[in-house]
Amino acid sequence: MASDKHLDLQTTLDALGTGVLIFASSGALIADNLAARHVLGTDIYRIRSGGWAAATELFQEEHSDADDVIETARERALRSARPVRFHLLRGGEYLPCWAAAIIASDGDLCTLISIDTPDWTAMTLLLDRFHSEIKEAVYATQGHAELITQAMRVHDEEDGVETLKRRISGFTRLIGLHMHRVNRLTDMMQRLEDIRTGQLREIIRQRRRQILLADYFEDFVEDLDEIALVDPETEARDHRARLTVVVPPDLRVMATRRYLTQILQDVVRNAIMYSVPATPITIVVAAHPDGIQFDIIDEGYGIRERESGRVFAAFQRARQPQIISEFGYGLSLYLCKHEIEAMNGRLWFESEEGVGTTFSFMLPASRDSSASVSSSDTKTQAS
Repeated sequence: MASDKHLDLQTTLDALGTGVLIFASSGALIADNLAARHVLGTDIYRIRSGGWAAATELFQEEHSDADDVIETARERALRSARPVRFHLLRGGEYLPCWAAAIIASDGDLCTLISIDTPDWTAMTLLLDRFHSEIKEAVYATQGHAELITQAMRVHDEEDGVETLKRRISGFTRLIGLHMHRVNRLTDMMQRLEDIRTGQLREIIRQRRRQILLADYFEDFVEDLDEIALVDPETEARDHRARLTVVVPPDLRVMATRRYLTQILQDVVRNAIMYSVPATPITIVVAAHPDGIQFDIIDEGYGIRERESGRVFAAFQRARQPQIISEFGYGLSLYLCKHEIEAMNGRLWFESEEGVGTTFSFMLPASRDSSASVSSSDTKTQAS
């Protein structure tokens, strides 16, 4: 239904949670909003006075990447007539921004700069969890090391070597458990930091290669039993025996091997942990009009429909008893979603409680299916 009401531009801009700056072709700042003033503080007066020249100077301070600055983004936006991503370094934090060309009512070609104000609650929560985990690991390791020392000091020869070995083995197992969890948290912190600082897309841009998936999965499956895939408290079994991979021989995808491996390991880990031991897990890879689709199918506990909104949220886990009983941080799928989207893909799932779950993601196919796989995307270099 049409309306004859006219919205005031400034009121509209001030209602946005994203900072907005609009510059005329002359370089003068012709509009800004509350969110921009909140982010820039008193520097907004510097931009109002000096216009585009002051903005470029301010936005490029301490910025080392010439391809990720406001001036370069503006030039690209004016050429392409599409928004262009760049970053503002402010207070030691990279803020994601966009540059776009817009045409004013008088025909003037203006530049709109938008400044995102990301919510880093996930990073704060992870740091809190990391600090707690580190403290617990340090205290526990110190205690177990002391108990090992005492066991060796007061060991009665009549107890025998086997008794001493069992005691020490129990302590070292607990130490290994704490170290495994600290190591997982450290890896998650690095992945989250790459997202927070805007480095994720740049890493992917530099390392994205054509991957021949038949060869890739041969390596992936072979490595499963060589890595600590699941938490040490989860019953150790032959993961490879549960896994079936269906992939056409000549299928190629454009992706970053490091992130593809992390994503698949995370999803397969969840399938192992949240299903009955020995039930099958199947990975099906197929070409679709939109790209290459990966389906990871399990016959596990499934996800309750009312909890489906928690799946990709940071530090959120389903409340089903079988899931809560397994150790986890509730962060891996949050990271996977960001990493898949950074590779121009998407992630989704279908699940039925008591039947199983299928996690699916789509990645761009290789444009040249006949081209050879880049030698720089070898297993060693990309790991």
